[in-house]
Amino acid sequence: MPSVFVQGRPVDSYPPLAPEAGRGSVRRITEVGEEVLHKPCRDVTEFGPDLAALIDDMFLTMYVADGAGLAANQVGVDLRLFVYDCPDDEGARHVGHIVNPVLDTLDPAGRRLLDESEGCLSVPGAVMGVPRPDRAVVRGLDKDGEPLVIEGTGYFARCLEHETDHCNGRVYLDRLSNRERKHALRQVADRRDEVFARRAANIEALSRV
Repeated sequence: MPSVFVQGRPVDSYPPLAPEAGRGSVRRITEVGEEVLHKPCRDVTEFGPDLAALIDDMFLTMYVADGAGLAANQVGVDLRLFVYDCPDDEGARHVGHIVNPVLDTLDPAGRRLLDESEGCLSVPGAVMGVPRPDRAVVRGLDKDGEPLVIEGTGYFARCLEHETDHCNGRVYLDRLSNRERKHALRQVADRRDEVFARRAANIEALSRV
């Protein structure tokens, strides 16, 4: 089985960081409670250099924050778009972006719910168990407006589901009970400074590459 898939297609080799990151600039990551994270994003209707530049910035910002995925509203832009660089449970790496993503509704008989740990770059420092299907199919477009279908299993399915949630104005805390949500926010209070220190160190390290 190929070890790397880019935009859903197998490739023979790929660098440690997506080439888009080399053209990007680091943007501030929005945090839970900010309005842009809690309302459905607008469809992308314009495809061109501005969209490509946003994708470049999102890739670099995701890497600086040690993320596996990042949605546009996590950098303050209310557009339906996310980027990802995420492994699946079989060890394959999946890299790409998807514009105007829509998650297929899958037959419950063909999937399982997995209650596994999940974090979010906009909920810095918190990790909680969240039940999600072990398989996902997302349909959308690429940055040139061409149709795109991305399928994932295991951890990569969780990433696709999590990022599509963002585009719909939901954070993973919305899937928790009130008690679990309070526990997650206590984790943020305890760990936020540590998370931001690590991100700052990553920016410094990448600037020397």
